[in-house]
Amino acid sequence: MFLRTLSLMRKEFIHIMRDPRTLAVMIITPLMQLILLGYAASTDIDHLRTAVYDGDKSQQSRHLIEAYQSSNYFDVIYYVEQENDIAYLLNHGDVYGALIIPAGYGQDIVARDWADVGFVIDGSDPTVAGAVYSSAQAVGQAYSTNLVREDFGALVSRRPGVEVRPRVWYNPDMESTYFTIPGLMVMVLFLFTTLFTSSSIVRERELGTIEQLIVTPIRSIELVVAKVAPYVLISFFIILEVLVIGVLLFGVPVNGSVALLLGLSALFLVTALGIGIFISSIAKSQQEALLMTFATVLPTIFLSGFFFPFDAMPQWLQWLSHVIPARYALQIVRGIMLKGVGVEVLMEQIIAVLIFSAVIITLAATTFKKKLD
Repeated sequence: MFLRTLSLMRKEFIHIMRDPRTLAVMIITPLMQLILLGYAASTDIDHLRTAVYDGDKSQQSRHLIEAYQSSNYFDVIYYVEQENDIAYLLNHGDVYGALIIPAGYGQDIVARDWADVGFVIDGSDPTVAGAVYSSAQAVGQAYSTNLVREDFGALVSRRPGVEVRPRVWYNPDMESTYFTIPGLMVMVLFLFTTLFTSSSIVRERELGTIEQLIVTPIRSIELVVAKVAPYVLISFFIILEVLVIGVLLFGVPVNGSVALLLGLSALFLVTALGIGIFISSIAKSQQEALLMTFATVLPTIFLSGFFFPFDAMPQWLQWLSHVIPARYALQIVRGIMLKGVGVEVLMEQIIAVLIFSAVIITLAATTFKKKLD
């Protein structure tokens, strides 16, 4: 009995070794999951990208800016001349927040009075917005404490101080559903469309019906389009379903153009379907196609900004995230729904998705060969 069991085990190992691609996916996937969870699964954010509008331009305002810059929480990377420029930076996602110092701030400090400053926060990501909110107040309170300590020896009845008044844009209540529902639209779209299409051609190969397609006069690109079209319609229905449920059931706003949202979602849909077709054309079995799809979904979830902010990741993972198509789709969907931005703001993301769509569909079409392996 023991020898028979060993013989069957040996046979199974030989079977596994004869399929090196499946074996490679089985070995690499847990390693990928460990690395991504270890490095990307973090919400601890510091050195937040920040803009400053200094309407006072006094020595006192410069000291306040230096207090924010010298902290580990903020990196002041933009100095704007007008308050309206802050909206441009927040809409493009260039900064997470902006310190606004009004005119007369320095006079209030010199007069040993309380001075109000504003801090505008991008609330589209509640995790980051919460960190910016608390950090902005913490730095302001610490600076006020230092002012009181420096002025302690003066014989005056009043002490100077700074009152930081945060304002959260796009998601004033910092509702987590406003962030997760648009992200789920992209994730559901990517997961289901890739999963559906990744088994299409390989299923024909396993059932033996691939021979019927091979003897037909159609070209590879025509076959790919024919395989993609039904899933496009089904997946587009999924987009509408998730959007309607998100708006009606969870109250997620759509501040931008619905037509633009659907159009750009359809563009990303082509990319997701192309990935599925490419996997299906190189996989030899549905099991192998499923493993390859799972290996593709993992980096998409962790490196797209769906769960974890980019600035909490190591620099090399931030660079790697630029080759994840869902990264740009998430920025598009959240930008339209929460910020109400249009094509002029999202042009960089649109171009990126267009490039991914063209490259992946071409790769899927050329990889499929109208012949039996």
